[in-house]
Amino acid sequence: MAHADTAQLAAVGGAVGSVVALLARGRWPLLAGLVLLAAAEVGLALSLGDASLSKLSSAAGAGAAVAGLLLIAAAAAVLVWRPAIVPVAVLVAAPFRPPIDFSSSNRFLISIATDGRLGRLLPLYFVLCAAAAALGWRALRGRPVRSLPTVIAFPAAAFFAVAFLSVLWAQDVEAGANLLVFFTLPFAALLSTVPRADFPDWVPRALATAALALGTLFALVGLEQVITHKLFFYAPNLATSNANTDYFRVTSLFGDPSLYGRHVVLGIGVALCLLVTNRWRTWPLIGLLAVMWAGLLFSYSQSSMTALLVVMLALAVVMGDRRVRTAVGVLAIAAAVGAVGFVAYELIDGETINHITSDRTKRVEDTARVVRHHPVAGVGIGGQPRASRELAHSDQPTPNFVSHTTPLTVAAELGAVGVVVYLWLLVGGTRLIDEVRRRELTLGLALATSFLALFVHALFYSGFLEDPITWLVLAVGAGWLAWGDALRTPAERSTARAVAGA
Repeated sequence: MAHADTAQLAAVGGAVGSVVALLARGRWPLLAGLVLLAAAEVGLALSLGDASLSKLSSAAGAGAAVAGLLLIAAAAAVLVWRPAIVPVAVLVAAPFRPPIDFSSSNRFLISIATDGRLGRLLPLYFVLCAAAAALGWRALRGRPVRSLPTVIAFPAAAFFAVAFLSVLWAQDVEAGANLLVFFTLPFAALLSTVPRADFPDWVPRALATAALALGTLFALVGLEQVITHKLFFYAPNLATSNANTDYFRVTSLFGDPSLYGRHVVLGIGVALCLLVTNRWRTWPLIGLLAVMWAGLLFSYSQSSMTALLVVMLALAVVMGDRRVRTAVGVLAIAAAVGAVGFVAYELIDGETINHITSDRTKRVEDTARVVRHHPVAGVGIGGQPRASRELAHSDQPTPNFVSHTTPLTVAAELGAVGVVVYLWLLVGGTRLIDEVRRRELTLGLALATSFLALFVHALFYSGFLEDPITWLVLAVGAGWLAWGDALRTPAERSTARAVAGA
């Protein structure tokens, strides 16, 4: 990488900025954190090569940049006026990756990709830029800045700091810089901004409506693809697989069936929470569940089906009576026995474990080898696939070595230190969501099922820490608690702390 030193310097700035912004308890620390994050984003982008950025000096490039800034300013003005829109806007924007390609050969830097590929999270970046600008403006105008609950602020700050600083010893600095600029840093900004929006009573309802609408939309598009056998977005290996198998896997508005399945499961989880708490009309919810389940079926995603099963079992245990819990226990045992029986049958029939697990076993072995060689600090963020390929002495493409198991990826890239902060983040997120559940059952259950579904899905497929919904779940929980605490009197806050500690 030609500008590795620039990437490492920017990463240090991102580490400091994320810690300052997440732990800020006043407007000036918050503003300083946001400025550092913005500077780090620019530095990381420059470190990846400035061929496209040089086009901004042309008349067309400058015009496109000015138009983009004006749009962000207009959106920020709306969010200054109505800050409660922020979490809903982030949720609506988060899943979408328009098929836009950036290249210095294009007159306006961008073009539409036509080969089945999707682009970056551009709608989300736009909303986050506007939200951060609006928050900064409100802070400058003297509006109170709410602090994040410490239960999530400290573990999140520690995780982001370790992730950023790992670029200093990364074996693949370019891959790490890519991951930081397009995922880690925007998500640090997300968790710094969304919780400081307003959370009046209508926001949870709007979030639930948006989640149901998105899940239903994705399922309907998937069902349309089942009928037409035409995909919008796909990877080349999926096109080959669909052409050579008896079943047709759909991707809806995503590039992969498993990612499609993950987002439909999130919608199903919200619908189930509303159903068990009687917070929505029963029959419309059942109708939406039927549509989403039908759409999920044709993803043929084992990881998504597993995540849905775990979510349903968890809801039954939490909300069911003794008979329901007993039935759930019996069902879980039966499912485990059935899974073991299926694997045994396949092995007897001559299949290998690696084939049964769709190449997951080999990926796990390759990643575990990296962990053994770099147990303390890992190979740096983004470096696991390349390190796995090198240790395997293989000439296969590096993407074939992505672990698809988040805890192993963390162990390989961030080492034992990363595993500790990752577990701290999980514990902090669980405690945060449980506190929301104690105060507002439906919202807490919806956040819990989403967090659980994302965690389970990422045990078999990449993306727990690279999915914006993970950080949005934590941000909504933190923001809702901070908003409620800000409305309480000092006496009420003291009583609440005493009850929580009892």
